[in-house]
Amino acid sequence: MPIPASQSLTDDPDKTPGSSVADVVAALEFDILFGRLKPRERLTEDALMARFGAKRHLVRKALEELEKMGVVVRAPMRGATVRDFTAQEVEEVYELRDLLQARAVERMPLPCSPEHVGKLKRIQREHDAAVASGDLRQVDRINDIFHRVFFSVSGNKLLEDAIQHYMQLTRAMRIYPIADPQTLEKLRCQHWAMIAALEACDRPLLLRLSAEHLQPSKAAYLAVRRSIPDTP
Repeated sequence: MPIPASQSLTDDPDKTPGSSVADVVAALEFDILFGRLKPRERLTEDALMARFGAKRHLVRKALEELEKMGVVVRAPMRGATVRDFTAQEVEEVYELRDLLQARAVERMPLPCSPEHVGKLKRIQREHDAAVASGDLRQVDRINDIFHRVFFSVSGNKLLEDAIQHYMQLTRAMRIYPIADPQTLEKLRCQHWAMIAALEACDRPLLLRLSAEHLQPSKAAYLAVRRSIPDTP
């Protein structure tokens, strides 16, 4: 899927964003999340050292951080590869996300406070601006904020934490669609529909929108997996 030309130089895989661990992590995470690096693709230390002008210990630390984030796996004698979720894992993780989010929606007090709705609208206007400018890093960042705030009124901190956990787990299989302008626009509009349903105290619609909002990411990741040779 095309990535808008408005991306900064640090988003270009042929550029060197810097030599800190944070710079290497940010650049590689971006490449993974937006499909420049595909599931099961190898991440060799020598190639990364050359790309970033970094020492080996710094590259290894960056790969450790990416492994903790769940987007890279490392194995003895095999090195690091982009994490590859099986089709069954994808279905199971998204099923759990759907169940958790549905429970959060069921617990939401309706009518919701005007302050909470206003905060969601301010966040979504920032998301709109990021979409309009083609700033995918900002789209990704604000998207996460929107969902954290949206489900934060469930009244159950453990439930909120569980939603965040599975959002992070699906991160590497969630972002591909936002590189596609049509899908990104659909997801943006769904955010506004969720806000409108919250204002209207329409819980059945909120439940439906919450479930539908997960589907483009899941479908896109499964399509990417099917395009890779020898991937069932």
